[in-house]
Amino acid sequence: MTQHKTEPMNLVEAIQYQDDAIVSRTLIKSDAGNVSLFAFAKGQELSEHTAPFDALVHILDGNAEIRVNQDTHVVKAGELLNMPANEPHALKAVQPFKMLLTMMKT
Repeated sequence: MTQHKTEPMNLVEAIQYQDDAIVSRTLIKSDAGNVSLFAFAKGQELSEHTAPFDALVHILDGNAEIRVNQDTHVVKAGELLNMPANEPHALKAVQPFKMLLTMMKT
């Protein structure tokens, strides 16, 4: 579902954790890019992959272990990390975390 309302939204409260799962919610989907919320339960991960577009990860709650190329970063609530287009990256929840992912197709 795409978010079209012009009302404030609390991003942390807009998505909930589920045991042993990754939950996602699309807020904006357009030709220019996508904005999505994710909630990762502890132990969940996205294996290494690439994307044809730059992606900006904003951690909202908890912290995430994110590997871009061979560099691993622990990204904490309130921090951002850029994942450049066509660079291999992976995400792992060493504890539960929520993130806002912005994919820029330009």
